[in-house]
Amino acid sequence: MMATTAVQNIPTVKAANDAAAKAKLGQRSLGQDDFLRLMTAQLQYQDPFNPTDNGQMVAQMAQMSSLSGITEMSSTLKTLSARLAGSGTSDAVSWIGKAVLTDSATATADSKGNVTGAVELDKDAAQVKVEIRDANGNLARAVSLGSQPAGMVDYQWDGKTDAGTAAGAGPYTISVAASDASGQVVKARNLAWAGVASVMPNGGKPMLTLSDGQQVLADTVRKIA
Repeated sequence: MMATTAVQNIPTVKAANDAAAKAKLGQRSLGQDDFLRLMTAQLQYQDPFNPTDNGQMVAQMAQMSSLSGITEMSSTLKTLSARLAGSGTSDAVSWIGKAVLTDSATATADSKGNVTGAVELDKDAAQVKVEIRDANGNLARAVSLGSQPAGMVDYQWDGKTDAGTAAGAGPYTISVAASDASGQVVKARNLAWAGVASVMPNGGKPMLTLSDGQQVLADTVRKIA
């Protein structure tokens, strides 16, 4: 006993023993390989007069298979979650089923027949005009927004023509014309509301598929409702 103690107190041997002990402590759960080795040993050294029950063995294998599948699924979900978080898609997924306001030259009427959108102006405009055309290119309505400051200007069309008749559900093509006090063109963009049908990663920027079939990048969204 004294000799053994003396050997264990040698620094090199003690360090090796400590490392082995830590390795054993670190491995607190059995993996699939460990399970197979134990099962093989169990079969090899079983009592021939009292062999392992087949039903029990099948149950053990099924349990191990289930745990392995859960582990793999968990790993896959973690990887997918990391990819979604890195691309910002995880946030955009919460937009599915909601309406977003984004760059669009087309619009459809809501359940009440109204078409709601906005115009984005780069600078102050003395005159802003929105033209709405039907699927055949016919002018359904021209809406004058008058003088407007730079920024976003909301508008709503009741879905009726100048004659007071319903223009239909659309889709409609929207065009915007704006000018300043001297008659110079002011850059303007039409923004339209549409529902988000799905979201997918796209080179680090989430891509939204809208209810009207259009695909837009998430960073082009101005508002969410």
